[in-house]
Amino acid sequence: MAGQKTDARDVHVGMRIAEQRKKSALTQKRVAQSFGMSAAQLQKYEKGINRISAIHLEILSRMTGMPIDYFFDGMNRSDDAPPRGLSEAPQQAFVPQDGAQAAWSGLVDVVAKHVTEHFSDANRREFAAAIHALDEKLNG
Repeated sequence: MAGQKTDARDVHVGMRIAEQRKKSALTQKRVAQSFGMSAAQLQKYEKGINRISAIHLEILSRMTGMPIDYFFDGMNRSDDAPPRGLSEAPQQAFVPQDGAQAAWSGLVDVVAKHVTEHFSDANRREFAAAIHALDEKLNG
């Protein structure tokens, strides 16, 4: 974004980009290639030196499985605009009715698909171990 000065918001978004990229086991090179740029340019986004475009942020959102608003969460606002313009309302938590154990199967399918598509083999094993440990804690 030539000619635009960056500020604390760009640094915040950049830190969230780097954090989520690392959590998703993505290299700077891989993400930069999907953006059609160099790893050096991505590094400038991550440090807040350059402002990232909405299109690149949307690509990263899909790559990491995180909603775009994740990158802005906790950011100090520098304007008077209300925080929730025309955006969608936050999602409500999934709460199945009593005896509706089968209702969880849809959620399990979605999570399994996401983990399969976005986690490395090592991260899948760690995730499965964490779920197993949770099950042991809850059910003894």
